[in-house]
Amino acid sequence: MFGIETLSGNAQAAAIVGAVIGEALTLNAVYTALERIAGPALTEAVTGA
Repeated sequence: MFGIETLSGNAQAAAIVGAVIGEALTLNAVYTALERIAGPALTEAVTGA
């Protein structure tokens, strides 16, 4: 899909690890942004405060 299969074994492993770390960082950034945007409103809706 990304051409990773053309790399050697060690390079392929490093590319996959890099892709997984990149995905984790992206998801973390998105979830943090969503929490900052929607968190206070959701907390207020649940607690009624």
